[in-house]
Amino acid sequence: MTTYLILNLLFLLTAILFLPVQFRKPPTAFWIALGVVFVLTMIFDPIIIALDIVAYDQTKLLGIFIFGAPVEDFFYAMYAAIIVPLLWTRFGKRRQREDNQ
Repeated sequence: MTTYLILNLLFLLTAILFLPVQFRKPPTAFWIALGVVFVLTMIFDPIIIALDIVAYDQTKLLGIFIFGAPVEDFFYAMYAAIIVPLLWTRFGKRRQREDNQ
């Protein structure tokens, strides 16, 4: 069974469900950032896998690889592209309010 895929889908679904309404239609900057993160994942993940810095249980992978990186790694990139701007917006406003007081 593809455990990593199921785990990634659960995390991604959770992130999407908790997005505020204003983030439901992402701006162009989101798509650009997602593309950059995907390209970086394609470049660096195969390197860290080849150097045995990261290893996966092959029986838990879907078996689809992009330039040597399992497709499940791209879910982490997608999750980061969703959750980092959300947290930045959430906690950046709080910090800005604290700085103004």
